[in-house]
Amino acid sequence: MLDVLLRGGEVIDGTGAPRRRADVGIRDGRVVLDARGEDAVRTVDAGGLVITPGFVDIHTHYDAQLLWDPFATPSPLHGVTTVVGGNCGFTIAPLGNAADVDYIMRMMARVEGMPLDSLRAGPPWDWHTFGEWLRHLDDRIGVNAGFLVGHSTLRRVAMGDAAVGAPATDDQLAAMVAMAHEAMEAGALGFSSSLGEAHTDGDGNPVPSRAASHEELLALAAATRNHPGTTLEFIAAMGEIGDDRIALMTEMSLAANRPLNWNLLGSLSPTEVYEQQLRSCDHAAAHGAVVVALTLPDLMRMRAHRVIEDLPGWRDVVALPADERRRAVHDPAVRRRLHDGAAEAARRGLGAMTDWDLLEIAEVPAGADPAVAELAGRSIADIAAAWATDPVDVLIDVVLPDRLPLTLVFPSLVPSLGRSDESWRVRAGVWADERTVLGGSDAGAHVDLMCHANYTTALLGESVRERGLLTLEAAVHQLSDVPARLYGLRERGRVADGWHADLVVFDPDRVGTGPNQLRHDMPGGGERLYADGRGIAHVFVNGREIVADDQLTGDLGGRLLRSGADTETVTVPGNARP
Repeated sequence: MLDVLLRGGEVIDGTGAPRRRADVGIRDGRVVLDARGEDAVRTVDAGGLVITPGFVDIHTHYDAQLLWDPFATPSPLHGVTTVVGGNCGFTIAPLGNAADVDYIMRMMARVEGMPLDSLRAGPPWDWHTFGEWLRHLDDRIGVNAGFLVGHSTLRRVAMGDAAVGAPATDDQLAAMVAMAHEAMEAGALGFSSSLGEAHTDGDGNPVPSRAASHEELLALAAATRNHPGTTLEFIAAMGEIGDDRIALMTEMSLAANRPLNWNLLGSLSPTEVYEQQLRSCDHAAAHGAVVVALTLPDLMRMRAHRVIEDLPGWRDVVALPADERRRAVHDPAVRRRLHDGAAEAARRGLGAMTDWDLLEIAEVPAGADPAVAELAGRSIADIAAAWATDPVDVLIDVVLPDRLPLTLVFPSLVPSLGRSDESWRVRAGVWADERTVLGGSDAGAHVDLMCHANYTTALLGESVRERGLLTLEAAVHQLSDVPARLYGLRERGRVADGWHADLVVFDPDRVGTGPNQLRHDMPGGGERLYADGRGIAHVFVNGREIVADDQLTGDLGGRLLRSGADTETVTVPGNARP
């Protein structure tokens, strides 16, 4: 007998094949395909719904959050059933002495935007080895989760204070390599590092990995070669990638005999660098290596905390008590001063003042007038056009009185085209490129500035249904099978007979994302941005339902993924090197 029967849905299996109507069963945590006629303990009417593989997010920073939030929220509300952490060289294991714990906490707070008070108020970091940390998560999580071991953490534990800015001695490098081996023997999914120029530690200094020589990076990459089911993740640069680092990524892939994925295509560059960056993938292919670029299939949005108060002449009005501020915006003299300040900002080319399409109302307070409440998520340009008014008047009349939070939109990949229809077509072409893999949520990091854990439902809602940029089958393939095969996830990423029952059941006419909203639900009262999903009827992880009707069920169905046991080895063409 089946545990669950999903009856009458349309199955999109993740391979890119056309959808087909089929009954799908779940028995002992595994998929039973074409289960028509079988009895089941529970039968779910999936008529009008789509059944797909669970989505795989390979670039998160849930390492600490999972200690107090076993569901890695809000990711599963957007159909994500598997997350990978330990990216960019930043992990919370292994740990050495108390000074290392303090340094790594402060580094994570600075470089990845995790509230330091929340890290300190959460469960104690009382492990030493990578394996001991993984055991803290075993049987205690609601999603599948695996972790890379991070270079900056290894360097700190091996070198202490000298990890910042100093070259490693032979003995220190040997200690790092030994810890990397130990971590992968315990189940680490591979090795991650960063040379990103913007990455600084809690003291404002370059993070430890930025001091590494190419030889050090190659030695650590090569350590993965001896461990089945491992991979590499890397940040080469925040803009154009120099020829030396393009060659380095190729050499790292060859040394490891593993694919390397790097983060993040386009990033926050104000110019269009993605074509130059993709040369790194071509160079690798020409030399028998595999280098893949991570790309976010959405516009990048960040909370803009100080946009209006930083406009010339606006700060005094913003700082007024609420009642005085609301009266002030009706004063003709004040309005003239505010308009003059916005015009001055535009003349000086200050941020969104030259493109109102890139500034959105982030959220409105509960109980707001319905006419204002519906403005959440809409751009200032869109509101001004709908109301036939000036964008600055929208700021004065809507945003300023209640100091509504704003979001700044970064038109990733093609900033010159902004948010035009043509820019979306260019992005969709990049997403379909075999040199890229979708992701880049950074979920669990930069929590007060952004929430891209919703990139899956944003893609399905806006890019598939509303814009028609790609088929639903193609989108599901990119969100599930492509990252699963890159990381060698065993029997995950497809709806296939006998594979793990990581499944998403959603309404294709409703699936999408709610707006980013601020919550104060971190340990110690820390705040973060959060987005609910829409149209997600069911999410199953290893056959257990963790989401029903856009809400968590509380069932901890997740599994801690370990290299070798839960992943298979993905090699590269030029793998003759011993």
